[in-house]
Amino acid sequence: MYTKNFVNPCPDWATALLNGFSQVLLLRNPLCGLCCLLAMLLTAPTLVGGALLGALAGLLTAQRRGYERSDRQAGLYCYNGVLIGVLISVVLPWSAILPPLIIAAGGLSSIITHQWRKRGGKLLIAYTAPFVLLGWATLLFGSPSAHGYVEAEPLQALARGVGQIFLLDQPLAGLLIIIGMLVANPYAAMWAVIASAIGGAVALLAGEAQAAWLGLYGFNAALAALAFSRQGEKPWVTLLAIALALLLQPLFNLLPVAALTAPFVLACWLMHLGEHLARHSQKGNDARLHS
Repeated sequence: MYTKNFVNPCPDWATALLNGFSQVLLLRNPLCGLCCLLAMLLTAPTLVGGALLGALAGLLTAQRRGYERSDRQAGLYCYNGVLIGVLISVVLPWSAILPPLIIAAGGLSSIITHQWRKRGGKLLIAYTAPFVLLGWATLLFGSPSAHGYVEAEPLQALARGVGQIFLLDQPLAGLLIIIGMLVANPYAAMWAVIASAIGGAVALLAGEAQAAWLGLYGFNAALAALAFSRQGEKPWVTLLAIALALLLQPLFNLLPVAALTAPFVLACWLMHLGEHLARHSQKGNDARLHS
């Protein structure tokens, strides 16, 4: 995950929660997290409770189990809780069991994230894999409502592609999230927007116009761009990650449940695995040259 030091007057728990929202974007910045929370509050207020409850459950579980304080404060045990809280709020009808379900899922996401990091998560980083696993289980009991028809507006589609990271389909949500990314890391924000545009173009070329205008091909590409757009890295690496995410998306679309962020996760794993194999091969070649 990206980290960026930021001095702020918020209490520790508030900072951790806001960092959790920003870590959905692989960024650590409370102001970025605040923009993401504001995007949800203004465009889908019914989802705010689920997002906060999931994040808080993840944080309290991490605290209760004694996970590293610096990781808790960085939001690393909140962001999957944010996403699963939003998804449960979207796909399941309101009932008295919904809050306990979100709390349980948020806490479980924290435990899965910790175990993943503990047991070799350096090569296959957790990213949003805990959310995907819990999300697929959730989708066995409900499905998101069908998207309505939207007009062909390229700029709005670009913003939607970013907003869909949080399951938000309003252009205003995407715009506020982009502003948050610009605050945290302008370079990464630029790549996320580029990736959303590339995803929309690919959807149009594939004859999926409504998917393009809804941003459904933008969010996995944007996440892949955020994962590989650190300052100083070669642009072709970021472009390859974007391409992999977009190539994998049609395969995951064959599943009986929504792909969620699985194409992004698998694309990143393939990138890291390829880098590891290339490094290992290079070491072998160097050893033979010096033998």
